Amino acid sequence: MTRACIIGAGFAGLALAIRLQSSGTETVLIEARELPGGHAMPREKAGFRFDAGPSAIADRAGLAELWQISGGDIDRDVTWLPLNPMRRYSWPDGSQLDMAGGEAAEAAMRSEVARIAPGDAAGYEEFLRWSDLARRDGGVPWLANVPRDIGGLARSAPSLVRHQAWRSAYGIISHFVKSEKLREAIAVAALASGANPLAANAFHALGHRQELTGGRFWPKGGMAKLAAIMTRHFTKLGGRMVLHDPVLHIHTLGDRASEVECVSGWRERFDAVASTSDAVHTYRDLLASNPRGAEVARQLRRRSFAPGQFTVHFGLHGGWPGIPHDSVLFPQRFKPLMQDIFEHGVLPRDFILFLQHPSVTDPSLAPRGKSLFRATIPVANQARLPIDWEQAGPLIERRILDEIGRRLIPDIDDRIVVKFHTTPRDMALDFNAWAGSASGFEATQAQCLWPPLGTRDAKLRNLYFAGTNIVPGGGFAGALASARGTAKRMLEQTT
Repeated sequence: MTRACIIGAGFAGLALAIRLQSSGTETVLIEARELPGGHAMPREKAGFRFDAGPSAIADRAGLAELWQISGGDIDRDVTWLPLNPMRRYSWPDGSQLDMAGGEAAEAAMRSEVARIAPGDAAGYEEFLRWSDLARRDGGVPWLANVPRDIGGLARSAPSLVRHQAWRSAYGIISHFVKSEKLREAIAVAALASGANPLAANAFHALGHRQELTGGRFWPKGGMAKLAAIMTRHFTKLGGRMVLHDPVLHIHTLGDRASEVECVSGWRERFDAVASTSDAVHTYRDLLASNPRGAEVARQLRRRSFAPGQFTVHFGLHGGWPGIPHDSVLFPQRFKPLMQDIFEHGVLPRDFILFLQHPSVTDPSLAPRGKSLFRATIPVANQARLPIDWEQAGPLIERRILDEIGRRLIPDIDDRIVVKFHTTPRDMALDFNAWAGSASGFEATQAQCLWPPLGTRDAKLRNLYFAGTNIVPGGGFAGALASARGTAKRMLEQTT
């Protein structure tokens, strides 16, 4: 393989492009929007720099590897700002739990567990031991390299049985700890990546241990700045970036993808094509001239997709040092709310709220004397909840701001400088996301054991996939892991 094209410059596409270019493959990365970064593409309003990328990075080693394979050092390009606490969990009764950062993170977390759930100290230790064994036995790579055949499942079976992967993430956590608050605090990391803690397999509970061990960090300048740095590294290696030119068509010849054509009329031939764009969009639209396109798109639409997200971005007058970088505001209900979002497809009045306050870590994101926030709630995707978001949006925004005002910032309305919201409809329009899903395919037990897509198309031998297309549940770590696996397969299978 001498020339490859990657569609989509989100973090999975950027990581894949860097890997291929580092291997000596001439790589072209195409992005429909004017800047790279996917969901992390910035919006600048009233001097605030908003983005919708990850709230923090827990897999710095995965990023560093992208520089190491070409003899570079990411720490020369990225300034990392540690989060401490890494996350704060708050409940309606006023209780809270801080997940501390730094070298003493584990000791601090044990103290917090002893305070909020004294009867679970021993069970929590057992959970950490289970997590360590599962991670060493390949639980984390398994999520990104799931088998797609009977042989692969058979080879994975001993590990799955040994670590009770048949349980849900919430189920394995509940096996070790009894406090509902502690269960929710550990399980919510799975929800943050688009997975249902009640349905995703036990390995999705490993995020808590990964964060506790490696910490969580913010790249100075924000996630959009990190995407720009990755782009610069890719082009420095000799890679080519095509921006603000959506792919219109993947042309095929026989059983191969032969050429990629963009809206501008740009068209080139490649030895291999990899899509990190939405899977349904790739087959239905980009492969529309090939009978396989419509056929696979129909099959994929019958699959289960992750929920959407409703996000309110806002900037406030004043500084809020008491509100950490990352908070989770729990409602009274947890399991019934998960069922409403993932199964029933309703829009309840309550919600679980992920509140990011990145300017407390990185003041460069907001004007002096002001603070930047992002509040996100998971909602049912448009396939399950086909409502008019143009009408519902302002009402949901009001509820979210009222909840933040009630629990954290009483005079929030008087302090707002700028605010706007995004909905699943925006995700569908801006990113061609099927059903407005923020994380692609849902991480159900069945779809993790038998994913809707593999790294390579079953019939078009040089068409590959990465990102949420092949890692149900999504997330930043999944994007990096999928890029690693897809690059390996592309470089191994060059015919």
